[in-house]
Amino acid sequence: MIGQSIQSIQTIETPQSSVMSDAFIRLRDILISVFSLIIFSPVMLVLAILIKLEDGGTILFRQERIGRGGKPFKILKMRSMRMDAEETGPQLSCEGGDDPRLTKVGAFMRAHHLDEMPQLWNVLKGDMAFIGYRPERQFFIDKIMEHDSRYKLLYQIRPGVTSYATLYNGYTDTMEKMLRRLELDLYYLNHRSFWFDLKILFLTFKGIVTGKQF
Repeated sequence: MIGQSIQSIQTIETPQSSVMSDAFIRLRDILISVFSLIIFSPVMLVLAILIKLEDGGTILFRQERIGRGGKPFKILKMRSMRMDAEETGPQLSCEGGDDPRLTKVGAFMRAHHLDEMPQLWNVLKGDMAFIGYRPERQFFIDKIMEHDSRYKLLYQIRPGVTSYATLYNGYTDTMEKMLRRLELDLYYLNHRSFWFDLKILFLTFKGIVTGKQF
């Protein structure tokens, strides 16, 4: 059940076999990503123009994340922060729209999760799935692993555009939240199914439409 408490999932140590085959998941993701890219391409075009008009910087943001099998890939997003946002090194995003590094257009995109739309291309390429765990940078994975080495269990599946943990943990701006997210990701890994994925997709879509912060 999606409302499962953290206390009841902390005993998970080893993921069980998924009832869904990789072939089914991959076919589903290809079909949805192609359809979504066609439908949302006008929205992405408008956002690209607004981003360029605001500060003249790059439209897309590319960053190395770690995916299935521990292999790195370049995640794509609509750029929502200033060009110098991480000139002093990797930083965690602040919750909601309170991050001073956000541009005006970026704050709007973050509020409605529109900055994530280019990840449809990551899904089509096979770097990501629609449902999984949110991919992280190696810098922060190393810090998580210092506290809980079970993070490496997530490498069995593709990271997702959305996740069970995203719905209930939101942006991870502290190590406490990162460890809580890991517990939720491990719960998903052990319980993923067609219906569980459907619930996550529905709740994600509902959250976007209603403007829920997560």
